[in-house]
Amino acid sequence: MSDPLDIGVLFSRSGGYTLLADEAHAGVMAGIASVNEDPALDVELRAIERDPEGRADAYAARCEDILRNSGARHIFGCTTSWSRKEVIPVLERRGAMLWYTAPYEGFEANDRVVYLHACPNQHLVPLLAYALPRFGRRAFLVGSNYIWGWEVNRLARDIVSDASGEVLGERYLPIGDVDVGRLIAEVRATRPDFVLNNLIGPSSYAFIRAYAALGAGDPDFRAERRPILSCNLTEAELSALDGAGEGHLSVGPYFRDAGAHAPSLGGAICRSSYYAAAFSAVRIFADAVRSIGDASPDAVARCATARRYDTPMGPIAIDPQTQHASLPVRIGQIRGAGFEVLQVSDAPVAPDPYLSRYDPHALVTRPALRVVP
Repeated sequence: MSDPLDIGVLFSRSGGYTLLADEAHAGVMAGIASVNEDPALDVELRAIERDPEGRADAYAARCEDILRNSGARHIFGCTTSWSRKEVIPVLERRGAMLWYTAPYEGFEANDRVVYLHACPNQHLVPLLAYALPRFGRRAFLVGSNYIWGWEVNRLARDIVSDASGEVLGERYLPIGDVDVGRLIAEVRATRPDFVLNNLIGPSSYAFIRAYAALGAGDPDFRAERRPILSCNLTEAELSALDGAGEGHLSVGPYFRDAGAHAPSLGGAICRSSYYAAAFSAVRIFADAVRSIGDASPDAVARCATARRYDTPMGPIAIDPQTQHASLPVRIGQIRGAGFEVLQVSDAPVAPDPYLSRYDPHALVTRPALRVVP
């Protein structure tokens, strides 16, 4: 292609979840650089960036601005589900496409969105399947007061119930709120077997640090006895924990210390799953454009969903019905500045965003994960 191809980049570089957004932004920019340096692709990408500054009500306007004032018809961005849902009407009206690279709560499949990170059968279900038989079935749920926290905790209530367990409490904080004293007091009073953490950004970091302080005073709350489980905690955020996360668990399609892939498609060692998914999205997009000589969203989606790709996360495919990626599932335990992988799926797990294939009877005996020696 003789002229640079505009693509939109829409991440909040400030606000209550900056570390997550910065990581995905870095992955997109690394993907753009990789594409532009790859002579085999013969595609040059140009980033058209806008910053919604962490305000959900700014995403639609910033997205509209990109699509109206540039040649971009593909947007790489959004971190929260609020932001994704804000831009979807703009995408539908203008026939554009969002490449979404953050884990989310499922129960959505929009033909204007390609979902490159995990949905609940690729994060919450396997994480609870790992934790319930090992730690117990009495859960405490915490979350940020928006879609991700509400919906993942709703699913967790059902899954814990399916395993004949009990939810001892469920509490929420506004995004960015770091006043976690009440949450810690309730956890201490109820003594759950584990805490499912669906807080994001500074709220999550404050809670994990306060929980570590609780464990320092009461050994019964140490990570090896009553861990915190997260579906969205990555290497990018560990420095914000000041060592307080040691031993707690997370789940994702990629951990940096997991024997990272060196794929033929834009080989890269990525910093986290947010980075890896964003990097992979740009490479998959560029490969589709090169193959068909067309950047129109519908044509790119048809091409992208007809192939398999080797990515830093491992081999993946994009389901043509839901436009969600098949992904590996890794259970990781925080060790120092990274994660030790405890279990990994033998093959990419097909997306099931509506949990239509969820089998509660297989919950605690799921064979798809193997222990990593």
